[in-house]
Amino acid sequence: MRSYLPSFLFFLLLFPVPRIFSQSGADPEATRIAFLADVHLQDLYGTFTDTGYRGIINPETGKYTLLRTMGAQLHSTRIFNENYFAFLTALQDIAARGIRLVALPGDYSDDGQPIHVNGLRHILDHYSGQYGMQFFITTGNHDPVGPFRQEAGKSDFLGAGGKNQLITSIAKDTVRNTTTALPPVFSRDIAKSGYADIMKTLEHFGFYPSPDNLYWATPFSTYTPDSYTIEKAREAGRLQNRMYDVLPGYPVPDASYVVEPVPGLWLLALDGDVHIPEDPTVSPEHAGNYSGAGTGYKNVLSHKQHLIGWVKEITALARKYHKTLIAFSHFPMIDFNDDASPLLEKLFGGKKWQLGRVPPEAVAETFAKAGLRVHVGGHMHINDTGIRNYDTGDWLVNIQSPSPAAYMPGYKILTIHDEDIEVETVSLSDVTEFRALFPLYETEYEYLQNREQPLWDKSILRSKTYKDFTLWHLRELVRLRFLKDWPEELREAILARKGTDFIAMISNPQHKKELRKSGLRYRDFRKWDGRDLLYDFYKLRNADELAFADIPEKRIAQYNYLAEHYRKLPYNSPLHSRLQLVFECLHHFLHGAPAAHFRIDMVSGTLKALP
Repeated sequence: MRSYLPSFLFFLLLFPVPRIFSQSGADPEATRIAFLADVHLQDLYGTFTDTGYRGIINPETGKYTLLRTMGAQLHSTRIFNENYFAFLTALQDIAARGIRLVALPGDYSDDGQPIHVNGLRHILDHYSGQYGMQFFITTGNHDPVGPFRQEAGKSDFLGAGGKNQLITSIAKDTVRNTTTALPPVFSRDIAKSGYADIMKTLEHFGFYPSPDNLYWATPFSTYTPDSYTIEKAREAGRLQNRMYDVLPGYPVPDASYVVEPVPGLWLLALDGDVHIPEDPTVSPEHAGNYSGAGTGYKNVLSHKQHLIGWVKEITALARKYHKTLIAFSHFPMIDFNDDASPLLEKLFGGKKWQLGRVPPEAVAETFAKAGLRVHVGGHMHINDTGIRNYDTGDWLVNIQSPSPAAYMPGYKILTIHDEDIEVETVSLSDVTEFRALFPLYETEYEYLQNREQPLWDKSILRSKTYKDFTLWHLRELVRLRFLKDWPEELREAILARKGTDFIAMISNPQHKKELRKSGLRYRDFRKWDGRDLLYDFYKLRNADELAFADIPEKRIAQYNYLAEHYRKLPYNSPLHSRLQLVFECLHHFLHGAPAAHFRIDMVSGTLKALP
């Protein structure tokens, strides 16, 4: 039996949470659900079942640790390692609040590897048993990566001496630097699991019916709440009864389900993954022939129409039986860039800024007209709210839950009242043990330095809080990766300027007088430069209004002033035109729908910001 709980229980012994079942200070009639998206759990202390390799020893803790390099995670939109501790902290916080319903909208593993999926199961089992929590999971594009199991590996684990360590399920995979690399480690536990294995391992977390559920159904079940029995649900839940043809002759699973965990609440877990065969002449069993699902609901409209029809049926049943229906899935249903995506496309082109993941407007309209009203998504590792209202009276609110693995780290709480739903965003600033791996990164840095290889900024190891750490992660991600997305001339023009230069480019002799009327001072624009502007651009896009705490208040007012005046500029040059787009995007990020704490009026579909 794998040794997991001792390390995890050590965390709990240091920071225990009482066994709480009442919602102290909360409306006793209200139901609360926590949404933890994009956990991307990598089991730092997991054990392989088929090899003795345990990772490297942390000199400070004495623990064997399976971690990825700092260099790797500073080039990724997600943190690979410290999010393990952030996830545990989030669960501790949820337990302390007395919340018993928790939904995970996909990407709860690194890439569906058995070692990480099993690690997740052990954690969720603990919280289910200790605090009476019920967990409900849906699929993400990282779990599963494809419909069926695939051989895989990662070459960026941190190995002995600060070197990269390859861990792979492919026996012939020996890719390495022959002069410095470590011998590869082979384990089937690092392969990418398909639907069958993931759903089996996590079967107690919504994928299959439980006697504790008041109702549970799939897109393929034929019973209704009136004729429901657990025996019928178990038959309907069998994987072979949940298949559809993504193309003729290519059957793949659909893990969607609806569940009633407490009286009056239906949670609709939508499987938005669509894996399309890339070569329709290849056998359906060939796992490597299926595309990834990263584009989300765009492919649902074209290849998974049965899901839309089922949503329409479920929303009608929810109205008939007076149930509050909340949907969640991995992928967003509404533009997650505060409706700035058309501007971003003009600025960057359609293949950058992850614009390929922005859902077409037809997605929101389709699901709104199917009767859906509230949807919680993930995928983008950002905090955001999108809303659409239609002449038909239909409306849809899409809530983007932030990830514990990126800035701004956090999760969402939805509290259901009679006629409205309160949405609260919880930021994970203080995370226990997040500095535990820093001695290992010191070894990595020293190795790179001695070999004169590209370095990451060691200042990240001075982070005092987890939020600071994620801010450093974002800063380095911008420097090492995102800046390359910007048109070169525009990027260099911005980086070469100070705030006062952006004012001067407005070419308005009255701007100093106008500044005074706005309560701003010209000299304050000298306190920031183009690099700060680009960094704040990403902070605002990622965290929405939660980023206001990490940007000087005066600078936000200055950004608003520049956005207002650049909008009025006549066309003077390509640079002016592009800067207009930059500040117009910034204006959208600064003035989007409420995204921190707000209320959804379930009658009118309007949003109201709350303190």
